[in-house]
Amino acid sequence: MRYYIIAGEASGDMHGANLMKSLKAKDPEADFRFWGGDKMLAVGGTMVMHYRETAYMGFVEVAKNLPSIFRNLKFCKEDISSYGPDALILIDYPGFNIRIAEWASGKLSQQSRVMYYISPQVWAWKAKRAIKLKQSVDRMFVILPFEKSFYKQYDFDVTYVGHPLLDELIHVEKDQTFLNRHDLDPNRKIVALLPGSRKQEVESHLETMLGLVDTFSDLDFVIAGVPSLDIRLYQKLMPGSSENTYLVMDETRSLLQHADAAVVASGTATLETAMFKVPQVVGYRGGFLSYQIARHLINIKYISLVNLIAEQELVKELVQNEFTTENLGAELKNILQSDHRHRIIQGYESLYQKLGGPGASDHTADEIVQDLRSKK
Repeated sequence: MRYYIIAGEASGDMHGANLMKSLKAKDPEADFRFWGGDKMLAVGGTMVMHYRETAYMGFVEVAKNLPSIFRNLKFCKEDISSYGPDALILIDYPGFNIRIAEWASGKLSQQSRVMYYISPQVWAWKAKRAIKLKQSVDRMFVILPFEKSFYKQYDFDVTYVGHPLLDELIHVEKDQTFLNRHDLDPNRKIVALLPGSRKQEVESHLETMLGLVDTFSDLDFVIAGVPSLDIRLYQKLMPGSSENTYLVMDETRSLLQHADAAVVASGTATLETAMFKVPQVVGYRGGFLSYQIARHLINIKYISLVNLIAEQELVKELVQNEFTTENLGAELKNILQSDHRHRIIQGYESLYQKLGGPGASDHTADEIVQDLRSKK
């Protein structure tokens, strides 16, 4: 069968790749055409667009790039029509994918199924978009425990499959050579700095995070660089002569295996950090105008997935004006203390149980393939 998949971010590329592997195992004739990244490309198929070319952050940044976004939407619709997929699978990336779903529900043949894997976070903003999703999506696969009951309010029966991040992490082996490779002293504590996966996020967060370096001279700070960004972006923001600051590229999981604490920009990385049982402080700063708009649209108590799933402030969140080096330093001191660390790690154990264990990719692929075969 033919699968057209759209993922617009690094996390979507990762989850899309795992889903593709599971689909290939259940459908040996699977043919993939996709928007995604290097991980999906490694599985096989035809990549139409890399997410590096389509990732815009914040309301203002999106507004500035509207002509490009509209061109991409037009091209995507034409490309889907030409390909004629059995299944159009949309992965998160709501600003783009919701529009594609609404178009596809009326334009694709009745044999084509529109499926959404990893629900847009409409429960956080514009909750009534759930009605539009119900009208345009044939199947919705959700990955957070509370999402099924959210959609039930709108009489939309969705399928909870668990969180696909757990599928990734069960295959991660301990990186025994990480410290030696990067000349890190095994007797010094490591603080992982995860400033985000987009250029705007790194520029907004990293300098404030690195302000901690001088205050905590007894700690080593290691920046987790992502492969989709140029190493020179990080090097430009790093202090020139610091002996306790390091940069590693595309080794986030190896870093988290050895980290004693982490400072993390809000996103999937907060959950990944929790799964490695690393106490963390979460921060986020967006553009001023984007933040003011978001304040009036977003209706959630927490910004991190860790706290949203735990339904309590398990980890400290510092947003916008609270995201300062001074506040980060105060919380970093807390999470390095044994009592505070123990409380957070205990909370992580409960979080893992809520997520239901690994298997999301296989479960979703099963549902998709069975659904398609039943329509043949």
